[in-house]
Amino acid sequence: MASSHSSSPVPQASSSDVFFKKEVDSTKHIRPVQSLPDVCPKEPTGDSHSLCDAPSLVADQHRWTIYHSKVNLPAALNDPRLAKRESDFFTKTWGLDFVDTEVLPSFYLPQISKEHFAIYQQEISQREKIHERCKTICPPKDTFDRTLLHTHDKSRTDLEQVPKIFLKPDFALEDPLTFNSVLPWSHFNTAGGKGNRDAASSKLLQEKLSHYLDIVEVNIAHQISLRSEAFFHAMTSQHELQDYLKKTSQAVKMLRDKIAQIDKVMCEGSLHTLRLALTRNNCVKVYNKLKLMATVHQTQPTVQVLLSTSEYVGALDLIATTQEVLQQELQGIHSFRHLGSQLCELEKLIDKMMIAEFSTYSHSDLNRSLEDDCQILEECVINTVSQIEEIDTEVVVKLADQMRLMNFPQWFDLLRDIFSKFTVFLQRVKATLNIVRSVVLSVLDKNQRTRELEETSEQKNAAKDNSLDTEVAYLTHEGMFISDAFSEGELPSGVTDTTSQRNASPSSEPCSSDSVSEPECATDSSSSKEQISSHTPGGVELTVSEDMKLTDLELGKLANSIQELLYNASDICHDRSVKFLMARAKDGFLEKLNSSEFVALSRLMETFILDTEQICGRKSMSLRGALQSQANKFVNRFHEERKTKLSLLLENERWKQADVPAEFQDLVDSITDGKIALPEKKSGEERKPADFLVVEGQPYAVVGTVLLLIRIILEYCQCVDNIPSVTTDMLTRLSDLLKYFNSRSCQLVLGAGALQVVGLKTITTKNLALSSRCLQLIVHYIPVIRAHFEARLQPKQYSMLRHFDHISKDYHDHIAEISAKLVAIMDSLFDKLLSKYEVKAPVPSTCFRNICKQMAKMHEAIYELLPEEQTQILFLRINASYKIHMKKQLSHLNVVNDGGPQNGLVTADVAFYTGNLQALKGLKDLDLNMAEIWEQKR
Repeated sequence: MASSHSSSPVPQASSSDVFFKKEVDSTKHIRPVQSLPDVCPKEPTGDSHSLCDAPSLVADQHRWTIYHSKVNLPAALNDPRLAKRESDFFTKTWGLDFVDTEVLPSFYLPQISKEHFAIYQQEISQREKIHERCKTICPPKDTFDRTLLHTHDKSRTDLEQVPKIFLKPDFALEDPLTFNSVLPWSHFNTAGGKGNRDAASSKLLQEKLSHYLDIVEVNIAHQISLRSEAFFHAMTSQHELQDYLKKTSQAVKMLRDKIAQIDKVMCEGSLHTLRLALTRNNCVKVYNKLKLMATVHQTQPTVQVLLSTSEYVGALDLIATTQEVLQQELQGIHSFRHLGSQLCELEKLIDKMMIAEFSTYSHSDLNRSLEDDCQILEECVINTVSQIEEIDTEVVVKLADQMRLMNFPQWFDLLRDIFSKFTVFLQRVKATLNIVRSVVLSVLDKNQRTRELEETSEQKNAAKDNSLDTEVAYLTHEGMFISDAFSEGELPSGVTDTTSQRNASPSSEPCSSDSVSEPECATDSSSSKEQISSHTPGGVELTVSEDMKLTDLELGKLANSIQELLYNASDICHDRSVKFLMARAKDGFLEKLNSSEFVALSRLMETFILDTEQICGRKSMSLRGALQSQANKFVNRFHEERKTKLSLLLENERWKQADVPAEFQDLVDSITDGKIALPEKKSGEERKPADFLVVEGQPYAVVGTVLLLIRIILEYCQCVDNIPSVTTDMLTRLSDLLKYFNSRSCQLVLGAGALQVVGLKTITTKNLALSSRCLQLIVHYIPVIRAHFEARLQPKQYSMLRHFDHISKDYHDHIAEISAKLVAIMDSLFDKLLSKYEVKAPVPSTCFRNICKQMAKMHEAIYELLPEEQTQILFLRINASYKIHMKKQLSHLNVVNDGGPQNGLVTADVAFYTGNLQALKGLKDLDLNMAEIWEQKR
């Protein structure tokens, strides 16, 4: 103990240093007895006497000895792992694993708080104030006498003689500079005859160093003498501490002896009995656990045996039970660490086996011949191809290539046959799945009725609970079984049936603990659960074991999955049909079909799609999408062909009135009450063509291009009726076609493009009038076309009808431009002739004769082409232009309405003009109002 504190300075008793502070607060560091890390397990060494007093490891193996302690005191005080050594071993950290704990309050000492010292603090505070006041008035007496001060000054003066280099904290003689400063080489050099002086110098240096050493030793001795009381106090404390430790050791030894005796007399026997009972229980548990492990170990062979007899339900039940045992009873067993994954793989294998078996059954059932001599799917295609003599199956090996060699009627018949087989196939799948679905719904209905029966029984027996509990208690007291009490009492019929079935089951015998383990009993008892029988709508009786029952949620999911199977079958049929369709469309075959052929194909596919939707109750979009894609390609080709045809017609059109064949008149007559439909060709005697196309009693003079355009428009409308899915595309294409006709005809007639394209010499007024009348015919049918498309569009697509409004406006603007062009032609004629007009004889003048001649030609050109009303309006505008030019010329000639000779000549010419104009057909009642041409006399 002394050695462990030899290096630590011992403070004086009078000083208030750390030692005494910690001694005062030592109660805070008192810890209960704890086990400390074993860092010194060896036995202590010493003389034979001490060894004889030490406890024996052999004799005292069941008693607590000093070797049960984890750490002895020297090891704790000299722990090399601590970074800092503390001076007080009472507050030292005892090992790395030592944890400070709170000191438990003593049951014999009161709880001391700050309130207990309040009275003392009040008494001492007044005295402390008086003491502090006295210290201020009377300064403290000098505790050091003159001698001590003189001694201190002298020691300080002596220490100042010692060079500072010896007092440096980093003083080291191994440093060359330090060594040369302390021991100069000049004192040891004997060369040059200076040996005596150097020897004296070395001796002087040695004496000087000895002097320094004496000064330091004297000061150290002086300091030790000043602290002698502290040293003596430390030694006294050490002796007292050793006495305390000796007494404590003796007390502890006596206490341990008493505890050992108490343990031997009162505890060892009882604890040994408890240990034996616990050991027996543990052995029983280990035995049962081993039996359970042996049973689980036989799971895989048993599952294999069950699978060999197709007992899938039993195998799955055994796997589920084993999985549950592994998770609850045998969790953490190392030898079974892979069994869980192996059982999961077995479940997947059983799943695949069941799917394969069900697929085999379904395949054999669904692949039965749909008719007497027909097979489905590829066999249908093979049989059809093999019957066509034009296809050499030996040269063309692939079935798809052989199919592409068919013409449209052959391929169409094959497609119809495939669709019919697919329809029968889906009907058969639906019938099979309906049987499974009816079983599921029957079980759901049975579960619902069972729950309702249980709720009713609980309500009826609610009043009997108290009496039943009394009977149960009495019967249990008399030695009968509770189950017998329930079975003899009045129970609901459902419960009675369940109990009788459980008692009658041969597997319900009690399990012996010697032969079968507890989990085996649980497994066997699970097979004895009640059987629930239900009847399907078809009269098939179903028996469902209790352990096979599914929840309502699982049954609902199963019913939905059955419906999904039907959906998948429909999707597969549609996908196979799409592949068949795309295989034939690979070389552009479907795009080359004419309208009637594509319409027939579209109707066939629409019919098949509607049939499958009716069977399955859900839309399949794959075949409908493929049909839409082919319809879009057909629409593009349809439009391009007709636009190209219209373009060629316009490029060769000479803008002369064409005869109207009877079939075109029938075409127009078929459009009644706004219904557009292409008429059938009438067979019989040939009818002569007409001069005009009569539309609702109105004759229309047209060119050949417009007749064909009317038929093209009706084809667009008819295509919309045949293929409803292309309505929007057809509307856009038809709008484009009508715009193209309007713009191109404007370029050719108004823009005089026909002069270069067709080789016309000039664009005549008859050409202009005929063009205007053709445009009017198209404008007449635009509302009919608009109504036709509006009836076939969705409400959200009505915005597309604005195209027809724009087209109608463009056509009206074009017609107005043609009318303005006719007026402009006569306006230029008036300007040319009237600018040369002179008021002189003869009457009528040559100018007015030419004007009337040109007016008659104009009337002759347009009278039969335009309606009478339009002709009158046109000539009124021409007459207004004439009056402007006539008034201008009369003003230039200074001829006024004054009744003079010139006035008479002009009046005669104007009367000639008016008479000739009104003599023309349709202009007899025209109000010309020629009075505006005269300037009034000033």
